[in-house]
Amino acid sequence: MASSDRGQFSSRFGFIMAAAGSAVGLGNVWGFPTQTASNGGAAFLLIYLLMMALLAFPMLVAELTIGRYGQSNPIGSLRKIWTNNRLLAVLFGTTAMLTASMILSFYAILAGWLIGFGVSPIMKLIGLQSLSEWLITFGTGRNVLLTVIFMLMTVFVVRRGVADGIEKWSSRLMPVLFALFLVLIIYIFTQHGAMDGLKMYLVPNWEHVNGGLVVNAMGQAFFSLSLGVGAMMVYGSYLSKDVNIPKTAGQVAIIDTGVAFFAGLLILPAMFVAKANGVQIFSETGELISSGNLVFTVLPSLFDSMGLVGEIVGVAFFALMVIAALTSSIAMLEVPVSCLQEEMKIKREKSAIILGLVILVFSVLIAANFDTLFDWVATASTMYMQPLLGVVWAIVIGWVWSRNALLKEIQQGYPEIEKTWFWRIWPIYVKVVCPIAIIMVFAYPFL
Repeated sequence: MASSDRGQFSSRFGFIMAAAGSAVGLGNVWGFPTQTASNGGAAFLLIYLLMMALLAFPMLVAELTIGRYGQSNPIGSLRKIWTNNRLLAVLFGTTAMLTASMILSFYAILAGWLIGFGVSPIMKLIGLQSLSEWLITFGTGRNVLLTVIFMLMTVFVVRRGVADGIEKWSSRLMPVLFALFLVLIIYIFTQHGAMDGLKMYLVPNWEHVNGGLVVNAMGQAFFSLSLGVGAMMVYGSYLSKDVNIPKTAGQVAIIDTGVAFFAGLLILPAMFVAKANGVQIFSETGELISSGNLVFTVLPSLFDSMGLVGEIVGVAFFALMVIAALTSSIAMLEVPVSCLQEEMKIKREKSAIILGLVILVFSVLIAANFDTLFDWVATASTMYMQPLLGVVWAIVIGWVWSRNALLKEIQQGYPEIEKTWFWRIWPIYVKVVCPIAIIMVFAYPFL
């Protein structure tokens, strides 16, 4: 299908906001800071930055290039490159679609909780105490209702299309996210105990550096950019041919890394402010408590201890979290929607509604059988399928696609690339180093 028949980003800014929004998710805002705090502070931060440059950025360029060349969904784009074995193209493109759908099915439940924690203080302020408590109390009814609300928000954006939905809302939501970060960081820095958290974040503890830390940092960098699930491939397919892909990918990676860094500047000082206010942040063994408890127990306790100002800060914090979740969920839903729209010739609006409902049914099943299904779905999709698909994309770029055809595609937006150090290193790097590095991330927990 020609690019003129499909949606397209209307500006480079819109694409960067959408791609950064896809990358900026709950992994950045609550996963990264606690990983950093548990792994030697700045020691983890520095290795994470290194892995972002050495692994995540080259793979981001790869996914965007496959998508822009194919001008199609992951199935169509892979089929255009993998001409000798179209069955494998369909198989792996479909697997990417299913993986994105699986991630969204559990992600929507977490995002629903964030909505509940954000709305709860407002209900409390207007006198609806029992509703306020219900919104933050774990239960199947509450989980299902909030998941439905979040999925409706996601479908609302995706059904509007690329420029009028994804680009427009990403361009609105991401600046709001940056502004909320700035306001919250400034406020937290004025509180007693914040400097202890800042010290933990920015002063490296090299004793924590080991193979596990390096692999954790590598995994965090890879997953933080939404790599492996086809989201960046789809977004790349909506790029015009005159866009400089390496430069644009670099800008997306920098924004994503910046958000993760600022999340650390917010979360770690906030944890130590909570500690100064009498909230427990360390377990009995002296380790930092888990990231789930941090977001849903420690920080709400901190906000409660701060009176009315704390309620306002709490609403702003959870609004930030919901925005981060929504910009990622939009990208995840776009993967199967683009496949259904282009492979089955079903209109976008109908595709978004059908797939939103199908994924919502799975979300409700997970919510109703939370103890059995939640961890299983999360582990299968993010720890197994996502990295293995990343290896496949590296193989496609390095071993399946001819180097000349790859060069011609990138040259359309960067005519002089053949003379650069990037082109001398990147193709062989993606061909050899990236698959080995990703397999190391995948295999390390089993060693």
